[in-house]
Amino acid sequence: MSSLGETKEQTWQAIQEGKSGIKKVERLGFIEDIYAGQIADEVIEQAWNKLGYTVLFTRLEKMLSIVLAPLVAKQKPTANDILVLASTKGNIAALEHSGVSEADLNAMIQRIADLFGFTTKPIIVCNACVSGILAVSVAKRMMQMEQCQSAYVIAGDELTSFVVSGFNSFQAMSPEPCKPFDSARLGVTLGEAAAGVLLTTTVDQDTHFEIIGEAAIADANHISGPSRTGEGLYLSIQNAMKEANITTDQIDLVSAHGTATNYNDEMESIAFNRCGLATVPTHSLKGYFGHTLGAAGLLEQVMVMESMLHNTLIVSKGFENLGVSQPLNIITASKQQPITIALKTASGFGGSNTALLIAKRKERI
Repeated sequence: MSSLGETKEQTWQAIQEGKSGIKKVERLGFIEDIYAGQIADEVIEQAWNKLGYTVLFTRLEKMLSIVLAPLVAKQKPTANDILVLASTKGNIAALEHSGVSEADLNAMIQRIADLFGFTTKPIIVCNACVSGILAVSVAKRMMQMEQCQSAYVIAGDELTSFVVSGFNSFQAMSPEPCKPFDSARLGVTLGEAAAGVLLTTTVDQDTHFEIIGEAAIADANHISGPSRTGEGLYLSIQNAMKEANITTDQIDLVSAHGTATNYNDEMESIAFNRCGLATVPTHSLKGYFGHTLGAAGLLEQVMVMESMLHNTLIVSKGFENLGVSQPLNIITASKQQPITIALKTASGFGGSNTALLIAKRKERI
């Protein structure tokens, strides 16, 4: 669920049509006339009402339930399955009216777990903007350790005055829709979204995706500024490739974090070049729905999987001229080509970095 549509299919179709969910918002808190990827309240309510639940949930809890519901419908959770939540702020909006108890991430995910019949204690991944794909890595490792049979991973954050004021204090907000990696970029555009994936050790369909490598290494460079050498991201990619036992020439697509801030985009260009990925088709999806914080990595990973299913490269919206010091092969036109292995990366405050490699498979396991 994103500002482009309430379903995966709607979001994918809007991307193919070159649409953007980023619009001018008159006011968020005390900040006026900003561009953001906002989901209309009525869209959320309509999708929530279709589920038929009568419980009193917050706006974000409804968003997360909407993306979890089809996964549970596909495979009902058992006593050996886990629910993993990725979020950076959770019910932060509740602090304005309900206090700390409702804003607590643990209480929030437990309410959702109870609604859908999970009997194990949910797991929370709250690590800045890498949370979405880091949650997938955590779930994958738990399955490898035989701590669970299947994992339902959901990620979500909403656009609030708290979040906007925080980024505004960094003077990182763009006065126009963001332009990742472009020479004319002016900063980040914020958005809101929810996404979900089901991880399992067996599949009942021919085409599926396998996590072949992942790693998360923090460089602890600065509370908000990324490493100038891209060390943490470089090492994350290197370790993910080591686990996958592949080389860079086997990677068909790089889905970058690409926030459109000067420091992040420059850091990524350095890390990608150090890894030998300069010529691999690369995009950032932030130009379509903004930076959706803890949901970003998972939402973008779902779109990467759609890209792989359709063998279609996604245009990096907003990009015209390269604005980083290192060469990158930024995708400027939609193109049909085989995409078998894709790299998804994310970087966040505190020097956090995560790399996830997935492969498209066509045989049942």
